[in-house]
Amino acid sequence: MDTRFVPRAARACALFLAAAALLHGAAEQNGICAEAGKIARDLAAITGLSLLREPPCAVIGRQQVNEFLKARMKESADPKGIRAEEITLKKFGFAPPDFHLESAMVDLMTEQAAAFYDYRSRKLFVMEGASEAMQEPTLAHELAHALADQHFRLAKFIGSDLKDDDRAAAHVAVMEGQAVWIAAEYVARKFGMSLRNNPELAARMGAISAVSGQFPVFDNAPLYFRLSLLFPYSKGAVFQNALLERDGQSGFSEAFLRPPVSTQQITHPDKYFEGVAPTSPGLPAVKLPGGYKRLSSGVLGEFDHSVLLQQFGDEGAAAEIAPHWRGSAYELRENRKTGSVVLLYSVEWDDPEIARKYFEFYKGVLGKKWRNFAPISESAGRCSGSGDDGRFELRLEGRVFTSVEGLPAELN
Repeated sequence: MDTRFVPRAARACALFLAAAALLHGAAEQNGICAEAGKIARDLAAITGLSLLREPPCAVIGRQQVNEFLKARMKESADPKGIRAEEITLKKFGFAPPDFHLESAMVDLMTEQAAAFYDYRSRKLFVMEGASEAMQEPTLAHELAHALADQHFRLAKFIGSDLKDDDRAAAHVAVMEGQAVWIAAEYVARKFGMSLRNNPELAARMGAISAVSGQFPVFDNAPLYFRLSLLFPYSKGAVFQNALLERDGQSGFSEAFLRPPVSTQQITHPDKYFEGVAPTSPGLPAVKLPGGYKRLSSGVLGEFDHSVLLQQFGDEGAAAEIAPHWRGSAYELRENRKTGSVVLLYSVEWDDPEIARKYFEFYKGVLGKKWRNFAPISESAGRCSGSGDDGRFELRLEGRVFTSVEGLPAELN
């Protein structure tokens, strides 16, 4: 979504969990932190990346993190950006009308945190009360971030200067996926094994999921947020494994030096190897009355379409259609006087038949995300009518589908 704030839920967590580590108050050394230096050296041997310095490690309380995150959001997040992101999520149907993005993100990040690495102070924090069984692999994961940061400046790598939000999500998947792979390899070596010669073990990383009931905030979050939080860890780890199979140890650096440009390249590493870059289909042309200004714009990638297809259809529809994604664009225009928002959206598919299936599917999306859905005119490649927030127009031209939603009645 809008890169000024949260292009992806996972990217938001990566940025703000890192920011949480700026709280230095009651931090203290503990047993697991004493092992940080040795673990970091083991990770350097796994990756071939030299350890330039041993990052400091300390303990922090969960309540402190929650309080700090709230203060941090007020201090550094752009309220306009938060609002634009929230409206964008609701306009696509990824979040319900009563969803409050800012509080949801703070609650999610507080619940999920077990340890984190602060890119600014270059310091590691372990959450107070974390189980001993999880402390070592969790610390290895965060130390993998610290090691990468020493060579590739993670804050800039996933920073807000990335204008394409799907590309930004791919960068987060590189960062988190690599850390998952390295931490898993670290644990595997302790048992005399390695992911490098165990395809079955490596494949299991793609099945990362949250245990139902363990994280109630996560369990009750919209589907988009739950899948966004899992995607960079599961698919990112499989992507990193594919790089290592092709390039050997240099694959750790390659992921950062020549990062993927889309979530499609993360999901399908062969498209990354082949250099299959997204297209940029034009937005539908519409002339709006005076007073409308751009609220947000961006790219809905293969991952986003997969979630949309699952949310308003099922996993079968997502598996059948989403991999055929070629490119997309969206823009929201708002009239602040009337409070109306118009969504302009386009997506290109690699096959006309898939595009037609999506055209038919999307009519169902409108019927499910709105309480009132009233088609007025339908033909082979067009559908128009009215919905909750105004008129809509859907069009299909070859492989490109476009939608305009929220048109004012005076444009009839």
